[in-house]
Order: sequence, then C-alpha cells, then structure tokens
Amino acid sequence: MQLDKFTDYGLRILVTLAAKTPARIPTSSIAQVFDLSEHHLSKVASELVRCGFVTSERGRNGGLTLARDATQINLGAVVRGLQSDKPVVSCFGTDKSCLILPTCGLRSPLAEAQEAFYAALDRYTLADVTAQKSALAGLLSDLPSAKMQAS
Repeated sequence: MQLDKFTDYGLRILVTLAAKTPARIPTSSIAQVFDLSEHHLSKVASELVRCGFVTSERGRNGGLTLARDATQINLGAVVRGLQSDKPVVSCFGTDKSCLILPTCGLRSPLAEAQEAFYAALDRYTLADVTAQKSALAGLLSDLPSAKMQAS
C-alpha cells in the first residue's frame, strides 16, 4: 500500500505540530521547512481540521495546533481520513471495468493486505511516532527557512 502525497503531507503536518506543541505553527512555515507548496499544504491542513485532528486560527498570530493530545490521535484514523478510503486497486471502488473481475483471485488477498496495513497503523498514535519530541523539534528548528511561532 502506498500513501499518496496528500496523506504524506498530512502526517508531516501532524508530526511537526506534535514536536512543537503547544506552539501555533503557520502553514507557510511548515511548507518552507519541507519545501512544499503552501497552497497544497493549506488544502491538506483544511482536511486535517475537517477530520478533527487539527485546529486552525486565522490572523497575524494564527496557525495550526493539534486539536487534541497526540496520545489521542490514532495513525490509522488519520490515514483513513486523509486517504478517503481510496481502494488499493480500482476494482475495490466504483470501477468495475476489469475483464477478469468475475473470476479474479486477487481481490481477497489484496483486501486482506489493505486491512493488515490499517490494522498495523491502528496500533500507533501520533505520540508513539513522535516519542523523540526534542530531537524532532531540534531538526525542525535547525532548518534555515523555518519560522516557527509560539503562541
């Protein structure tokens, strides 16, 4: 299973916010740190807000913060929310055009693999993957284009 860029960027936002908690971090700063499009990252941040993982505040001192403690943010739920349950293969979704679909033996093993992928992520929280918080914060602070703001 491969994560799309949207999900990858969402996880980067969450890791950054967890490492810098309780600071409010502008999306533009996260975009600079990871050399990503601010416009695209804003779309990802909006989805994280919609899913309830992040809060956003506008204005001069605005930015993003975690909506709840990192121990309460499950990685499986994050990936499901950001991937919008995109199927591992097109025939799991609405595309039923594959010629071998009626007799395909791949569907069951691939469905099992997809569930195993999510089951593995369900065992971890954002806190688990940011346990080296001070080291992460140091890496994020040392980048020359980083402009992190504390609230």
